[in-house]
Amino acid sequence: MATMESLIGLVNRIQRACTVLGDHGGEGMSLWEALPSVAVVGGQSSGKSSVLESVVGRDFLPRGSGIVTRRPLVLQLHKTEGQSEYAEFLHAPKKRMTDFAAVRKEIQDETDRITGRTKQISNIPIHLSIYSPNVVNLTLIDLPGLTKVAVEGQSESIVEDIENMVRSYVEKPNCIILAISPANQDIATSDAIKLAREVDPTGERTFGVVTKLDLMDKGTNALDVLEGRSYRLQHPWVGIVNRSQADINKNVDMMSARRKEQEYFESSPEYSHLAHKMGSEYLAKLLSRHLETVIRQRIPSIIALINKTIDELNAELDRIGRPIGGEGGAQLYTILELCRAFDRIFKEHLDGGRPGGDRIYGVFDNQLPAALKKLPLDRHLSLNNVRKVVAEADGYQPHLIAPEQGYRRLIDGSLGYFKGPAEASVDAVHLVLKELVRKSIAETKELKRFPSLQSDIAAAANEALERFRDESRKTVLRLVEMESSYLTVEFFRKLQLEPEKNSNTNSSGPNLDRYSEQHLRRIGSNVSAYIGMVCDTLKNSIPKAVVYCQVREAKRALLNHFYAQIGRREKEQLGKMLDEDPSLMEKREQLAKRLELYKSARDEIDSVAWK
Repeated sequence: MATMESLIGLVNRIQRACTVLGDHGGEGMSLWEALPSVAVVGGQSSGKSSVLESVVGRDFLPRGSGIVTRRPLVLQLHKTEGQSEYAEFLHAPKKRMTDFAAVRKEIQDETDRITGRTKQISNIPIHLSIYSPNVVNLTLIDLPGLTKVAVEGQSESIVEDIENMVRSYVEKPNCIILAISPANQDIATSDAIKLAREVDPTGERTFGVVTKLDLMDKGTNALDVLEGRSYRLQHPWVGIVNRSQADINKNVDMMSARRKEQEYFESSPEYSHLAHKMGSEYLAKLLSRHLETVIRQRIPSIIALINKTIDELNAELDRIGRPIGGEGGAQLYTILELCRAFDRIFKEHLDGGRPGGDRIYGVFDNQLPAALKKLPLDRHLSLNNVRKVVAEADGYQPHLIAPEQGYRRLIDGSLGYFKGPAEASVDAVHLVLKELVRKSIAETKELKRFPSLQSDIAAAANEALERFRDESRKTVLRLVEMESSYLTVEFFRKLQLEPEKNSNTNSSGPNLDRYSEQHLRRIGSNVSAYIGMVCDTLKNSIPKAVVYCQVREAKRALLNHFYAQIGRREKEQLGKMLDEDPSLMEKREQLAKRLELYKSARDEIDSVAWK
């Protein structure tokens, strides 16, 4: 559960941060869009609000006729210990609200603040966090209800506008769709299912919810839907019993409503066998587990976009500039000491004092052998291809004893496939080294005061790593090319050539192959054996070349070029690297807080991703 809390809590924090930055999704690819979320979709009067309130266990959503939800509501649920329950809005972060009637009014007021008292809609979300012992860790996005006609006070385009807004959320591959459909409506006409089918035809991202089961006509039931016969999804359908209007009027609390809902399923002749998989509590737990699974799957893409955002924030910090002070000699000494502190931590990562260096061995022990195994050598050395290559190599004059040119072409072609895994190993180690540079900079406490110097060191280190990578790539490609340029003759001299059998195979007609299958298979087998020997050699020599050209050089001379550069710089240039501008402290502090949030999120993701 701790992992689930950290993952979903992590996504919650990043979503809130994105909204502060003006990135609230629904408008093209962004960091917000990369975060897995659960979008609640349903037509008006489908019971959507009742489902959300049942999941939360509180009355807090505005009610009424027409379009009530006019802005997306990002509802972040946090399970807490103890009995206290409270809510916080992102636009009022220090205001804890324990009166959920006041929460409802705040949602209405915040909606009106953007849309006015009209019935128009806005795609700017409201962020609401609820902390309670009666919820699971979960994030839901309540979207405006799909409608078929505009009412008085709305533009004629409102129907299309709502659908476009909802579609902009649910069509994203990271969005989990919670499709709400009332049981007293034919599932084939459900607005939510219709839209879900369009954007998720396989049903992999869709969870179906059937509401108002207790309001179905007597003698009818929703078993065909709940058991997946009417419309099959990859995930189970969940039935919900909403509070009746009488219960709402009597202010029956949601905890009692939950118990009443469970009693309904357990005592129902139609649904009792499904009771353990029905109800709002089961739905919340199901969604929470699935959301945590999806977040794990999306971690690599989330990391990439978080890194991009961090780069943008760092660029903004670099743009602001840093004040300068002190003598040139002292500044140079300080910069060199900071570089040495970074370099020491970087070497600790490689040598095992800190985590990370072991991933380089993983490239050699797992990635490289796996890539070599996947080489399409069987296809290249198939009977048909051997026949084709040997025939083309012979030209108009068939070979006399052994098709040496055919052998060489088959070997050259086979060895050509080794360049891809060799270069991939170089690139994989390069990425590990770049990541260790990033981690080392972040872990060097002395550098935190000087973001500009951090950027300079990162740029210099990455530039050096690029040079090391280029040299390493040339070296591993030379290893492959050397195997191709001079073959091990002794290997072929030891082969015992068997006399051709069925030597009359070409006698039946001029259009048949000029070589026997046995002869060609023997050629393919010989080449395969030779390539296997070369593969074993490269499996050992490529890691040695990569370590020599990249890892060894990174330990020995990562910042040598940078040291030479700063030694030639004037006092003013050195001062800019250590600049602290008092007039921009407040702005820098705000940027640093956002940067720290993203760095913390990245570090947390890293700790989960590399477990």
